[in-house]
Amino acid sequence: MSRILKWLAIILGILLVLVLVVIVASSAKAIGQDEDVRANHGAGASSVAPSYSGLQREFPALNEPADNPTTAERVALGRLLFFDPVLSENNDFACATCHHPDQGFSDGRATAIGAHETALVRNAPTLWNVGYAKNLFWDGRLQSLEAQAEMPLTHPDEMGVIDTTSLVADLQAIPEYQELFATAFNDGLTFDNVERALAAFQRSLITNNSPFDQYAAGDFNALTPAQRRGLALFRSGATRCFECHTAPTFATDTFRVIGVDSDDPGRAAIADDGDFGAFKVPTLRNVALTAPYMHDGSLATLEEVLDFYAEGGGRAHGQENIDVFVQGFELNDQEKADLLAFLMALTDESNMPDVPTAVPSGLPVVERLDNPVRDVVAAANIGHSGDTAVAREAQTIVVQPGESIQTAVDRAQPGDTVEIPYGVYHERVVIDISDFTLRGIPNENGEFPILDGEGNLSEGVIASSNNFTIGNLHVRNYTDNGVIVEGSTNIRFHDLLVEFTGTYGVYPVQSTDVLVERVEVTGTDDAGIYAGQCENVIVRDSVAYGNVLGIELENTLNGEVYNNHVYDNTLGILIVLLPQLTSKISADTYIHDNVIEANNHENFAPEGFARIAPSGTGILLLATDNAEVTANTITGNKTVGVAVFSSTRSGAFDTSELDIGPTPENNHIHGNTYENNGYDPDPSTKDLGIPGADIIWDGTGVGNHFDEDNTVSTFPPILPTSSWPDWLYRSYFNILNFAIERMG
Repeated sequence: MSRILKWLAIILGILLVLVLVVIVASSAKAIGQDEDVRANHGAGASSVAPSYSGLQREFPALNEPADNPTTAERVALGRLLFFDPVLSENNDFACATCHHPDQGFSDGRATAIGAHETALVRNAPTLWNVGYAKNLFWDGRLQSLEAQAEMPLTHPDEMGVIDTTSLVADLQAIPEYQELFATAFNDGLTFDNVERALAAFQRSLITNNSPFDQYAAGDFNALTPAQRRGLALFRSGATRCFECHTAPTFATDTFRVIGVDSDDPGRAAIADDGDFGAFKVPTLRNVALTAPYMHDGSLATLEEVLDFYAEGGGRAHGQENIDVFVQGFELNDQEKADLLAFLMALTDESNMPDVPTAVPSGLPVVERLDNPVRDVVAAANIGHSGDTAVAREAQTIVVQPGESIQTAVDRAQPGDTVEIPYGVYHERVVIDISDFTLRGIPNENGEFPILDGEGNLSEGVIASSNNFTIGNLHVRNYTDNGVIVEGSTNIRFHDLLVEFTGTYGVYPVQSTDVLVERVEVTGTDDAGIYAGQCENVIVRDSVAYGNVLGIELENTLNGEVYNNHVYDNTLGILIVLLPQLTSKISADTYIHDNVIEANNHENFAPEGFARIAPSGTGILLLATDNAEVTANTITGNKTVGVAVFSSTRSGAFDTSELDIGPTPENNHIHGNTYENNGYDPDPSTKDLGIPGADIIWDGTGVGNHFDEDNTVSTFPPILPTSSWPDWLYRSYFNILNFAIERMG
């Protein structure tokens, strides 16, 4: 009897421990993402509407604090202070010494020279359009121009002010400054107001009327033919310059590792999650005037910069962790010259402030400099301004026998339609006109006109056009993309056959209100149908097969994917949130009524994210939120039917690279039909210790529910359903993740 009582006590003890574990686990909050990015997500277009071209983009708001609104008086005062050496400890060094207006507000040196001829370690960046930047300095250590002003003023190796009180006293001894500060600020002359005045002046350094801007506004003769070709290269899938240097600022507030050979830790020195060697993406506005280049000034000319990127940056020397957009590319001599010509077209000094001939301190002002690059720029920028087309009624323009499609497009205006008779055309078509339709005229057998790149041209069609429609075309044999539309609103792709076009078949990026329908894509080494950093995307009635990724929505808000047939890809449908992009969101995707079968193709992607896609995957939700997957037929995918994973547990990224919420949250998988999935999982999945199944969840992210019938195979064997009470979900979530973390 005593033995029985002893065992009963042990069993009761175990049950009590389990109850306590459940109570503790259920009381522990399931941790979600740390911040809500919806208010400032970055997805979609920033194009101006209405506009002559889709290249006109809204500039962001100036980075201006509420306690320092820009006024004419503060700008005028800041200009004098900027050029006055009185702000330096030895009265021999002005802000303009390192940021000279004739050097593009840089200094023409590889690295700057500070007080006492001290060699600094980084290149002096341009101040043009610095008012739009949210992160300042090469490593992004400060976020306001007011705070930025203090660092060079007080740094012992720069302007060297030891005692700011003494500096204020020096300024107060100058009657003109006393008067100017009293006019500009209610509290007169203080060190804080010195910073505020300098910041106000820097916010006035706006460049926005270059030949490119005039072209974007509808003056199509503002760019030369070479510059127009260079613009096409700039936003092509070959170079992908536009991914980091995004219009209208031609910069982004991101930090990237490009592989300049340097011991400088960059972002890693000031941010726990910063990558070693990552630096802020600088603006390309007035870039021709600001040589030399890179954070260390190690590249003397723009030609050297292009060569560096063409070689793949640090990849050429075996450096790891190079940014995904720095892959290398090939340019012939003409293409290189064209791209350089376009960079010249970003030059605009029309808002150049007057350099004062004298400053209130009476100290010498920096001398004006002869920058010979201005002559080079002038020789490149020989487009004819003021030739904006006269508005007329919309027309249908038919490509004539022997005429190129591009020639017909160049005759068009907003509202026009260009029709392409059946035939084979070996060209790349560039379209920058809004309210525009490009469509083929099928032959008597219903076959579409063919754009054939013959394996030499990078894209079939490149467009930056609001209200743009393209259809009834067969696009094949391009090296990088079939059809790319960048930065636009209201885009429709329809009735397209796209074959063997390199990275992507159809490629809307940073666009809003996108419709892809009746499109067939095969043979791409990334995604057949791809929407990146977009908002409001519909993909329907389409077919994707023989690609690495069939359909991909990347960092996209509000997508719907339905009635598509996706088969024989490496991975069928991918909904993903990737780091280091302008858009920080992937959410609200509705995936329904698709047939997703036998996506078991060998992965033939080159180096990059797509390379890690496990063969045999039907649908993968990677770090995305609020996706609903329902009423799909998912069969014959050898690794998994539906997988829900975080960026961290998937092994896709180094955690130091993540600037996004990495976990999938509030996704609902229900009412799908499964058959014969997970029968032979990819080795990469096996290496994670995960068997094949109809559904796999890595246990991360709150609010994920799986409402399928009990015949569906899953991993883990038990998945949370919508019927679970919150306490049970929290218990299971925390216990599961505790176990997973302990198992590694």
